[in-house]
Amino acid sequence: MTLQEIYDLAVEMGIKADPRGEAGVRKFLARTKKDYEELSLKKKEFFDKESLKNPYSDSRILYGGSKIRVDTLMVGIDAGVADLLLLDRLNQKGRGIDLLISHHPTGHALASLHEVMDIQVDMFEEAGIAPNVAHALFEERKNAVRRRIDPRNHGQDVDAARLLDIPFLALHTIWDNLGHKFMKDYLSKKKFDTVGEIIDEINKIPEFIEARRGKAGPMILSGSERSRAGKIFISFTGGTNPSKELYMEMAKAGIGTIIDMHIPEEALQEVKKLHINVINTGHMASDSIGANIFLDQLEKRKVKTIPCSGLIRVKRTK
Repeated sequence: MTLQEIYDLAVEMGIKADPRGEAGVRKFLARTKKDYEELSLKKKEFFDKESLKNPYSDSRILYGGSKIRVDTLMVGIDAGVADLLLLDRLNQKGRGIDLLISHHPTGHALASLHEVMDIQVDMFEEAGIAPNVAHALFEERKNAVRRRIDPRNHGQDVDAARLLDIPFLALHTIWDNLGHKFMKDYLSKKKFDTVGEIIDEINKIPEFIEARRGKAGPMILSGSERSRAGKIFISFTGGTNPSKELYMEMAKAGIGTIIDMHIPEEALQEVKKLHINVINTGHMASDSIGANIFLDQLEKRKVKTIPCSGLIRVKRTK
């Protein structure tokens, strides 16, 4: 496959797994196009035109020509400078690796992380929170995320890829969408009375089995195994966590249990006060699910994958 074909397949799969549905994504892209058309010529010069066809600004080709042939790639959850150097060293030893993929974004894909958070407005609306409330609170949260990320050295990893001449791709929300859909489909097959029943079922997933061996498996952060599960809310996509105020709105909407891959401490303390159960599934293992679903498709197309940087590789296709 070429780098462009890998990227296009990722966008296609991300859209199909998007919590908003394909129709919702089309509406989002239509609004993006309208916003672009209404810009002045000066502002259009700096507009990310890739966002007109890819709604995930945190998933981009960071370095490398679109026509580059990829037969073997290295892929990790937090792949950066160290992994680029490792890839270069492995190639010196004759491994022939053509591409590095990171789940967590860097470069301009990291700088625009806040732009993908609109996905969560639809997720919270589905959970029973008024969309106007979710939207207003997410606008505040997006600004906070942007301020937090702005001071970072966004270009460090991409600069290293350029200097080493190693193609580099970031696939963040796309893989999170795949993992989110997997978890929703998996847990919707059963009815749960208690939190213990939920975590027992989650612990049957291969990525979490492996994570438990490394003492990084799922755990109950709020509530107990005997706690009544109530209405379940799965939060595996949408850039990063919502604000603690949105967790409070979840209580009003009747959410009984949150299943998340990570949760900020200040938000956790709030949900404990509200008697909402929280299952933290573990960051690396949770992110590995969406990655594995995508990598299975690449391997079907004869692309060899080498896991690194926290990826727990599990193959679901023979």
